[in-house]
Amino acid sequence: MLLKHPDGKSWTRLTAVVVVLCALLGPFLLTDALAQQRVERRNLLDMLFGSGRTQRMQPAPRDDAPDDRRGYGLDDGRNARPPERIIRRRPAVRPPPAAARAPVQADLPATKLADARKILVVGDFLAGGLGDELGTAFAAAPDMIVETRSNIASGLVRDDYYDWPTELARNIAEIKPALLVVMIGANDRQQMATDAAKEKFGTEAWFSVYETRVAAFAAIATKAKIPLLWVGLPAFQSPSATTDSISLNAIYKSQSEKVGGEFIDIWDGFVDESGRFIATGSDISGQPVRLRGADGINFTKAGKRKLAFYVEKPARRQLGEMASPDLVRLDASNLPDLINLPPSEVQKIIQTQPISLSDPDLDGGTELLGGKPPPPATIQSPRELLVERGEMAPAPAGRVDNYGLAKLVPAP
Repeated sequence: MLLKHPDGKSWTRLTAVVVVLCALLGPFLLTDALAQQRVERRNLLDMLFGSGRTQRMQPAPRDDAPDDRRGYGLDDGRNARPPERIIRRRPAVRPPPAAARAPVQADLPATKLADARKILVVGDFLAGGLGDELGTAFAAAPDMIVETRSNIASGLVRDDYYDWPTELARNIAEIKPALLVVMIGANDRQQMATDAAKEKFGTEAWFSVYETRVAAFAAIATKAKIPLLWVGLPAFQSPSATTDSISLNAIYKSQSEKVGGEFIDIWDGFVDESGRFIATGSDISGQPVRLRGADGINFTKAGKRKLAFYVEKPARRQLGEMASPDLVRLDASNLPDLINLPPSEVQKIIQTQPISLSDPDLDGGTELLGGKPPPPATIQSPRELLVERGEMAPAPAGRVDNYGLAKLVPAP
């Protein structure tokens, strides 16, 4: 429909111009209107209590800060929408590598003497751990060397696998030990082949043959005139193995003591107050540590050290003073000058008898300063009356032990 101008001309050209202007200015007018709608007027309540909306204040970017808009496929980021805020984790601060320094030297073992005596430790896998930590215990003793000869799966039952009597005699002849330590039997809970038949473990015949083998094994040390320390078996996690260990320890104790050896009982060190197996207990310093492995059979390093602790004391007693690292060898140069005096000078020395702690009696040492004997008593005390004559003083009126009836006073 065409509009008519008063002068009769057509409005077609004017309408086209208006449409073009609206198309060009429409987006700008719409953006301005939307911007005005975003401005919210605050009333008194909003000013006092807030509008309830959380406005995030973003700090203005610094000139020296890196542009976060890089990496989004933009050239310079002027006309692009800024990306969402990215939370970057601060990298963990690692300390700089320590400067190279000389390693701290541990206490070196004492230099062993040329004629140092040797301790021979024999047995199964338990004896191997015992020997290692027993060497640690005597590392500072210059006169002691620990030699370990163990076989992990050996015992006194399978002599076809490892002949311990023959090997022990060969080791004694080779090492010439001053002390023999035996710990064996953890692998012996199995069938035993004898000359007559194969005996099942736990039978009376099995224990009879096994006792004979233990006696013969211990007699090897006796024939070589070597002190013998036989270490008993500990408790195990398996209840049946623990019960069998008690029976085997009884054989070890009786047979080793029969030939003059000493039985080392370690049972209490690896059980609780009720005699049950424990994996964690106190070490040699009293601190709680793990003593046994996860299998309930082997020992940890702390457990082996505690095992060696039981053997260390009787070994020092058997070997004498030189087993202690605190003592040194004395020679003539270390003796006092009194020994080198001529006989004429020795006779001039005035000898004094040792004085006892209770001799002589101290002058007035049993009496207090200014003390006087009590004066003689003229009357007997209530205690003396009660003990000697059986008389008790009457209780005063009103006391709880006054059982006498009150005297009745007649009324006037």
